[in-house]
Amino acid sequence: MTRKIALVTGAGSGIGRASATALMDAGWTVVLAGRRAAELEATAAHAPDAALAVPTDIADEGEVEALFARIESRFGRLDLLFNNAGTGAGGRLEDLGLDAWRRVVDVNLTGAFLCTRAAFRLMKAQAPQGGRIVNNGSISAHAPRPFSVAYTATKHAITGLTRSTSLEGRAYDIACGQIDIGNAATEMTAAMARGVPQADGSFAPEPLMDLKAVADAVLFMAGLPLDANVQFMTVMATKMPFIGRG
Repeated sequence: MTRKIALVTGAGSGIGRASATALMDAGWTVVLAGRRAAELEATAAHAPDAALAVPTDIADEGEVEALFARIESRFGRLDLLFNNAGTGAGGRLEDLGLDAWRRVVDVNLTGAFLCTRAAFRLMKAQAPQGGRIVNNGSISAHAPRPFSVAYTATKHAITGLTRSTSLEGRAYDIACGQIDIGNAATEMTAAMARGVPQADGSFAPEPLMDLKAVADAVLFMAGLPLDANVQFMTVMATKMPFIGRG
């Protein structure tokens, strides 16, 4: 069988790396996008014959267009886009600078849109037509953490992007779903085990879950036939403060 082609953004670490390697192990060829070339190559080393590292700033329209031109030239199609790349900006709302706000919006929302738009065009034109887009929404697409206004705003917006892409993709067999992840154990979440601000003003440690649970969930969504879709999935540490977060 011809290997299916996936693109994972933010593939140099954390959820992106875990999901990319799970896809490789399942028989996919995976294009790895992110800003850090060395980290992408480290991910690709998991299965060099099944990976292509393409350093890309997804907030840059020209770089995204070049990324997708390379995918089309090399493989002729794209079966899966995992919009995973993201960033945050901590601090109180009243102290957040405009440049910090714009950077979060550029990466988390505009970057996801640029990749979605390019993937949509390719999936619509390729034969056979269609493909799947999975957006990393985060628990913050539902409920905010303290001092996370930019991140929370963009993750709520990702839900709108997911719904609109899902609706417009129907005519072309393009399925779009969202995975909302809470407290997966990565370098970015290591501080949670030591303690983070809570909604009631306290400071407390939070439980984490094994990153494999996230990779397995992404793999499940990716493996569905195009006539089935997980519209929204929440994968979270069972005891984290989300239900009744405050």
